[in-house]
Amino acid sequence: MARTDYYRDPAAPRANSVVPSVVAVVRNAEGQLLLIHRTDNDRWALPGGGHDIGERIAETVVREVEEETGILVAVESVVGLYTDPEHVMAYDDGEVRQQFSICFRARPVGGRVRTSSESKEVRWVAPADLDALDIHPSMRLRIAHGLSEGLTEPYIG
Repeated sequence: MARTDYYRDPAAPRANSVVPSVVAVVRNAEGQLLLIHRTDNDRWALPGGGHDIGERIAETVVREVEEETGILVAVESVVGLYTDPEHVMAYDDGEVRQQFSICFRARPVGGRVRTSSESKEVRWVAPADLDALDIHPSMRLRIAHGLSEGLTEPYIG
């Protein structure tokens, strides 16, 4: 399903749904960040996805990272809550979703990098190389917060 992101765009369609979702800042022993090249909007992003009924939120993180990347993770902490009503995602089926994302830090504990139907490329990326990638501004914010050693409280915004 194709997706168009609208960020602080006065011409954006009005949201008609909210779906709790997660993303994970996963770093390997070398300090590289696990990223996916998404199939729905052709941008680079942290792995993640929607919360399912019957799951604990940490289970959602583990499931989504493994589904999209092949990497098994252990959840360590909450980075922040991202609910900006000025960021909506319009899908080709008519759904227009307001951003509602919980960002976590997680560490890899197994698995091997592989793609999925949602990720056409999966890569460990050095933080110094992030500027060369097409990453949505709201995702860059989550990445910056996740890589920051100075945040003592989760971001709420």
